Amino acid sequence: MREFSALQLKAYLEEREDQPLLLDVRQPWEFDVCKIENSVLLPMSQIPTEAEALDLERETVVICHHGIRSRSIGRYLEQIGFDNVINLSGGVAQWAKTVDNQMPTY
Repeated sequence: MREFSALQLKAYLEEREDQPLLLDVRQPWEFDVCKIENSVLLPMSQIPTEAEALDLERETVVICHHGIRSRSIGRYLEQIGFDNVINLSGGVAQWAKTVDNQMPTY
């Protein structure tokens, strides 16, 4: 699993035509407060039962509040066969601080 800072992920997304899946594993209330554009919510607790619906071949960026839950889910995804996983180190909190200072925080 690769680890990208918020600034690294922003630059990476800007240079790619084929966008990775931005998989947000926070709770719905957290997602309602703030989210990275084009991210998809799949709460951490639902990953074991819903991961089979995800594309194993698609590059997947896992996102949470500070990067801890997403790192755990990234490791889990690798264990079940995902080969191209990126963890957003620092999560949406770091994204709000360094990329989008208009993003609400909590």
